[in-house]
Amino acid sequence: MRRDADTAERGSTLPFVLVCWTVAALMAFGAIAASDAFLEQQEVQSVCDGAALAAANRTDEAVVYTSGVGTELPLTRATAQAAVADQLGDGGMQLDSWAAETDGAEVTVRCTRYVDIAFGWLFLGGEQLERTATASARAPTL
Repeated sequence: MRRDADTAERGSTLPFVLVCWTVAALMAFGAIAASDAFLEQQEVQSVCDGAALAAANRTDEAVVYTSGVGTELPLTRATAQAAVADQLGDGGMQLDSWAAETDGAEVTVRCTRYVDIAFGWLFLGGEQLERTATASARAPTL
């Protein structure tokens, strides 16, 4: 029985083509998922920046009236947290958690949100992705 060289190679390119298409699809899905995660991070960072600025602009009036204003507005933890809560309540994004701390002159806000991203079922096993942002702001006086 004689085998022809052309018939021995028949069909051997199909697995290679399938593997190439699978790799290309995974790369495209990965790029979409990474872009979605990046945009979610940018959104959380934007909200956190706004909350930090709002907290830095809310001074403790009792301290201002008793001690006056030096080179910086006096901030307290209670006023910073109230300002952050007010700012986040006015915004359209819901955060899963946030925290506001101050050293008396600078406010640091940490915001966390868990999100579902595109193709998260493929890359994260159906889990949500944690997006955390930290922002600091100081309100100097002129």
